[in-house]
Amino acid sequence: MASVYEPRSSTPQLRPGRSTLPRGHVTEIQRNRMLAAAVEAVDEVGYARMTVAQVISRARVSRKTFYDVFDDREDCFLAVFDNAVERASRVVGEAYEASGGWRDGVRAGLAVLLGLMDEEPVMARICFVEALAAGDRVLAHRARVLERLAHVVDIGRDGSRSAQAPPDLTAQGVVGAVFGVLHSRLLAPTDEPFLELLGPLMSMIVLPYLGTRAAGRELAFSAPSPPARRGDSRAARGPDPLRGINMRLTYRTLRVLTVIAECPGASNREIAERSGISDQGQISKLLTRLARLDLLENLGAGQERGASNAWQLTKRGAQVERAARPH
Repeated sequence: MASVYEPRSSTPQLRPGRSTLPRGHVTEIQRNRMLAAAVEAVDEVGYARMTVAQVISRARVSRKTFYDVFDDREDCFLAVFDNAVERASRVVGEAYEASGGWRDGVRAGLAVLLGLMDEEPVMARICFVEALAAGDRVLAHRARVLERLAHVVDIGRDGSRSAQAPPDLTAQGVVGAVFGVLHSRLLAPTDEPFLELLGPLMSMIVLPYLGTRAAGRELAFSAPSPPARRGDSRAARGPDPLRGINMRLTYRTLRVLTVIAECPGASNREIAERSGISDQGQISKLLTRLARLDLLENLGAGQERGASNAWQLTKRGAQVERAARPH
């Protein structure tokens, strides 16, 4: 295989025990892999049947690594839920703020939310259905989401055209009704996109504040065309470089890959010193294993008596190493 790196004569000076890959970044990589694995597990078996074993087997991390990051499976699911809510809140909030008033803002934000549900049905099910089966911490976070949405809906009281303003609980009832409709649709999916619900849901929202005529006008609005499906966000970034590799993404492994990326042609001893691995037997076994996984190749004459190995990353190894670096 032709090398994309400089020849060995240009190998930079090695510094024992140093690595450009901080431990905190490795933890973040592992955390993201576990979150993606949790999404897959919940999609396949539901939260009630999701286990820590299913998450770590998909993420290819150890049980210790899981508990170094999360308290338990509910804590892991809570992180998935919070990530999805944060991402949705950002784009929905931007759509609301960009519109010229409460009614137009709610319509714009709801349209974005329904579009997201069409694009990412798995995440929609996690947030609207599976979250109800989770523990108290998840339910508490869900309750805060409903409270924030009710606060936005309640702004409609300022524009109420009735002689008497709707009661304080109206916004909570409206948000609960909207969530109930979406929950039911997710339990019994149809071929119709969620965006088709925009008019009926907006009619429900404005009715107690703006009256029947305004509610009727919402039904007459044409729903926007569903956005082109982007598919799964992970697929949009390309396949997982570690998919199909029978290994765990450990801190030590990433340090070794980073050292070889920076110092192509390094020997076993040089890699061990740079990675902070004192046991030559361990580094030899690790390099051999990585080579068998087609992440490394040895261009040296290591089999000859007294000759040194000269390791460099393969194309796949370079993909894994790049995926592990900060972006």
